[in-house]
Amino acid sequence: MRASFVVLGALVSRCKEANVAMPGGCAIGERRVDFHIKGLEALGAKIKIENGYVIAKANKLIGSDIYLDIPSVGATENIMLASVLAEGSTRIQNAAQEPEIVDLANFLNTMGADVNGAGTSEIIINGVKPEHLHSIEYTTIPDRIEAGTYMTAIIATKGKGIIRNVYPAHLTFFTDKLLKMGANIKLVDPTSMEVSCKNRLNSINFITQPYPGFPTDLQSMAMALLSTANGVGIITESLYENRFMQVPDLNRMGADIHQDRNHAIIKGVKKLSGTTLTASDLRAGASLVVAALMADGESIVEKIHHIDRGYENFENKIRLLGGKIERRVEDSQINLTEGVHNESYL
Repeated sequence: MRASFVVLGALVSRCKEANVAMPGGCAIGERRVDFHIKGLEALGAKIKIENGYVIAKANKLIGSDIYLDIPSVGATENIMLASVLAEGSTRIQNAAQEPEIVDLANFLNTMGADVNGAGTSEIIINGVKPEHLHSIEYTTIPDRIEAGTYMTAIIATKGKGIIRNVYPAHLTFFTDKLLKMGANIKLVDPTSMEVSCKNRLNSINFITQPYPGFPTDLQSMAMALLSTANGVGIITESLYENRFMQVPDLNRMGADIHQDRNHAIIKGVKKLSGTTLTASDLRAGASLVVAALMADGESIVEKIHHIDRGYENFENKIRLLGGKIERRVEDSQINLTEGVHNESYL
């Protein structure tokens, strides 16, 4: 799991050394860790890479000004965690601004850390003594990508449903694009949204960008929607070079998608047809489930271990919305027949 790499900063800060495996995760393109390493080195850590492991040591970390060439979420998190116990102040410039960064800062501050500016491009961490930190109970924010996935499933099948325990502000850019396509989305209460769609969607163009732009993790789901929309839509993937892994399978279902480097041109067709599909990575796999729900006939999605990395009880929640879906545990498959939506609640 790629997320496990963020233990590096915390271990170096707290234990003075760490031996952490190089991260894995989905094969969606180059996902370097040099921003992580340079940030920790700026704080005073000595780092070497041997046999697939990052080995880091530091008797003492000293606060520093660190500029990230790109607003990497993982690097921002790693530097934040390392800086909490560093001597003096650390300033991260061009920091990631995702809600998850704000949530991490809130978590650390609740423990007794001193983190300021999370959610902006500049984060300042004033180091504290280890004894200033204390144990807490903390509830993390809802998963905005999971919520966005169920929103697309409802819209794809011309259904209606309520997504509960979601922070709508975290999905503003994505929601705006869905509204422009012709979906109906309204706030039920501060943490619930009603999503519905009755008519064929209209094509749009969009570019994936760091938060608060269009999330790359929802690009594949949006592509599934565009595959049967009116007109031609263009998706530009600006973050990862291999983020169109779902394209061949969508085309096998009858979609008309042409990829030109980091651009995907989607000409909407009237319908998709069910077939056997293979999840190549987490989000591409989820998009194939969405496409299978909207397709005529039965589909089988294989290699669903990718999907399980990012969703809990995925098929159960789809069933709550009215989708006809079952898991075949013995051969790691999901079977889907055409989704049937009435008014459903999640």
